[in-house]
Amino acid sequence: MMIRSLAARFNLVFLAVSALGFCAAGAVTHAMLERNAREESLQHARLLLHASDAAGKYASAHVTPLLENRLKFEFLPQAVPTFAAIEHLNQLLKSYPDYSYKQATLNPTNPRNRAAGWELPLVERLRAEPRTAELVGERVGPSGPALYVARPIRIADRACLACHGNPADAPDTMLDIYGRANGFGWKLGETVGAQVVSVPMQVPLQRARTLLQTYLWSLLAIFLFLFLALNAMVHLFVTRRIRKLSRVADDISLGRANAAAIDTRGGDELAGLARAFERMRTSLASAMKMLDE
Repeated sequence: MMIRSLAARFNLVFLAVSALGFCAAGAVTHAMLERNAREESLQHARLLLHASDAAGKYASAHVTPLLENRLKFEFLPQAVPTFAAIEHLNQLLKSYPDYSYKQATLNPTNPRNRAAGWELPLVERLRAEPRTAELVGERVGPSGPALYVARPIRIADRACLACHGNPADAPDTMLDIYGRANGFGWKLGETVGAQVVSVPMQVPLQRARTLLQTYLWSLLAIFLFLFLALNAMVHLFVTRRIRKLSRVADDISLGRANAAAIDTRGGDELAGLARAFERMRTSLASAMKMLDE
């Protein structure tokens, strides 16, 4: 079906361009908001890792020295920086059950730290790639999509081997609690596990979806306003004037001397065309008058 109306053609082009722009803007905004949601979750995960490191450093600097004499007679897990870091994060995450933190280790002293499930591939990859400082990825958690960050646990201090090297060298007080089966045989420079933090992404993703919907509705309202405004402008300044010019042109072409006068005000292209038709109308009227004489 051929579209003959100038306004209809204009509207068709406008709607096609608007639909294309709407889809493109929606796709770009959706990708940007999801990227921001992921970045927000990543910052939360890294903040938890920094909190864990801070707790371990505090215990090493201020708690362990106070317990040195007592450690000669009794092994106190609270004096171990790693234990302090884990307890600190576990206490914090009681208020955020969807978050998780674990020092996942292949051969831990405490069985609760043993790497299991989805943590095992992360530890194995960090062991196979000693230059990798951090792994970031996504998984499906109990509450929905979650982002995880894994950092290697490497034995950089030879003092760690006093408790995790040969069982014969470990303190008897420690062996009385944990036994000789687990947490030994570690080597200097070895990656024995990974600090793994899992952060839920449901809240930032829902926020991103809400922002996207608000943006798209606002964009749709803008397009609708432009559609109505441009149609009104086209009608007032283009199509209405063209219809008048068309009627006058018909009268002139049919030799009607009583063709209506044309409004020639303005300096745009249609005003110039109107002046040309007005000259033709005047010439026709003069010619018809001469013929009548």
